[in-house]
Amino acid sequence: MHPRIEDYALIGDEQTAALIGTDGSVDWLCLPRFDSAACFARLLGDEENGHWRIAPKHAKGPCTRRAYRPDTLVLDTEWETDEGAIRVTDLMPQRDRAPDLVRIVEGLSGRVTVHSALRIRFDYGSIVPWVRKSDGHRVAVAGPDSVWLRSEPEVHTWGKGFGTYSEFTVEEGEKVAFVLTWHPSHEPRPPLVDPYRTLRTSVRDWRKWASRCRYDGPYRDAVVRSLITLKALTYRPTGGIVAAPTTSLPEELGGVRNWDYRYCWLRDSTLTLNALLAAGYQEEAEAWRNWLLRAVAGDPADLQIMYGLAGERRLPEFEVPWLSGFAGSRPVRIGNQAVQQLQLDVYGEVMDTLALARHAGLSTKPQIWAIQAALIDWLREQWQRPDEGLWEVRGGRRHFVHSKVMVWVAADRAVRTLEKNPNLEGDLDGWRELRDDVHREVCEKGYDAERNTFTQSYGSRELDAALLLIPRVGFLPPDDPRVTGTIDAIRAELSHDGFLRRYSTDETTVDGLPGSEGAFLVCSFWLADALHMTGRIQEARELFERVAGLANDVGLLSEEYDPVSGRQLGNFPQAFSHIGLVNTALALFGDEEAG
Repeated sequence: MHPRIEDYALIGDEQTAALIGTDGSVDWLCLPRFDSAACFARLLGDEENGHWRIAPKHAKGPCTRRAYRPDTLVLDTEWETDEGAIRVTDLMPQRDRAPDLVRIVEGLSGRVTVHSALRIRFDYGSIVPWVRKSDGHRVAVAGPDSVWLRSEPEVHTWGKGFGTYSEFTVEEGEKVAFVLTWHPSHEPRPPLVDPYRTLRTSVRDWRKWASRCRYDGPYRDAVVRSLITLKALTYRPTGGIVAAPTTSLPEELGGVRNWDYRYCWLRDSTLTLNALLAAGYQEEAEAWRNWLLRAVAGDPADLQIMYGLAGERRLPEFEVPWLSGFAGSRPVRIGNQAVQQLQLDVYGEVMDTLALARHAGLSTKPQIWAIQAALIDWLREQWQRPDEGLWEVRGGRRHFVHSKVMVWVAADRAVRTLEKNPNLEGDLDGWRELRDDVHREVCEKGYDAERNTFTQSYGSRELDAALLLIPRVGFLPPDDPRVTGTIDAIRAELSHDGFLRRYSTDETTVDGLPGSEGAFLVCSFWLADALHMTGRIQEARELFERVAGLANDVGLLSEEYDPVSGRQLGNFPQAFSHIGLVNTALALFGDEEAG
């Protein structure tokens, strides 16, 4: 049986990440970066596409229990067998240069025979490396990649069928540590790391970081786990945050809605910054803001919806035919064609993010206002164009209401910044006029008076969960009847067994794709926020509890959830979902409970 998405846990070193199943198998790992080719790709194929399992020799199924060490990204997986019990501790220490995957096996009771099966397959499972022995290591080399494996102490290890296997026994208190290290094949072996020392250091450093969280209200463990996950999805050298560390985990099992999320989306920027600032992580917020500034620098007409980890602009999309896909969900896609889309909402998100950063007192830079002024001036000439919208539909451009609302946000933030800082240069009257024009058009063309709701696009009857953000961004006050009407309509029409779809995927769908998808988790958090803002606090808290309760056994959320099968769907773990959890928890409980 193929593992479920929620069967996985995440470890990482803030430059890449690995997914480890309940069976003790590392099934996904891209080296050396999040967006590099995977050397373990069983997640999207089978064992022959690369994996590394460590477990008791005769254990066929899942572990007995697993958990992160409190307030860390260090994972403990335990098995109880007839022979005794063992624990496998997995981590990726923060690196100087080379990425290391450390796996420590410890005997807890009895005498247990442990088996390790390692299949390295570079380039998303397609390339079998040449493996040799060297100075106590097994060294796998193919093209630009090399991986070095060693154990402390050395254990019986052999090669068979293009795999590397080890077998040994541990008694109570005995330990065997494995270290797998990647580096460019043309370079000499990197310095060895002490696995036990890196474990101590990692636990200490993660707990020190988690202690900076200033939220101390209900669901604090879930909030801290979400913040640790966001930290793990941050590319430390640049401050960029990937949407997820995976590609092509399906939004519908067996379907084609499979996308590469190993990039940084501007759509997440304001909500990300708000979560980091509200929780007390100013340094990380500033790093994210600075990544944003570098990424969007240049001609406003060239603004993209997403960028690479360092701000790269070319993210060509192609399919990988040799991978069968998660649970047979094809195609497996690398890169993301949506990078070429026009999404006017990102201009509003960038302007809102930079306004929030200024208000929060993040360090100022002389170019920031010049970038903002250029963006708003471009938007003034282009805002009436149709676009692909927040959800990156592939069914043609429309006048999406959320996109227009975010154009209003861009103009509003520009006006407010000038009003508070009259020393800055800008066309205050012209920007006010833009703000008024957009507001008037949205209320005339994007609102269905008969049903008392805003619609997904001008002239349509379809709804969109992104409309729940209207009161949050200040387009209309929460008590406006059009806002409450929109909330009620979305709950009625987009509800999926108590959770929210982002939009309809029936025959009238605008996304141009066959099939359907699950409930989009961040949308349910947005609904909880909207209910809270409109005074329905108990309903908001009950919804938050239901959505937060969907997290797997180690506190991780994917992009979507299927209430019928009770399974998580989409790329995993999903930054947007965890951002939603943090922001909603702080909104619902922060004022009265925060420390």
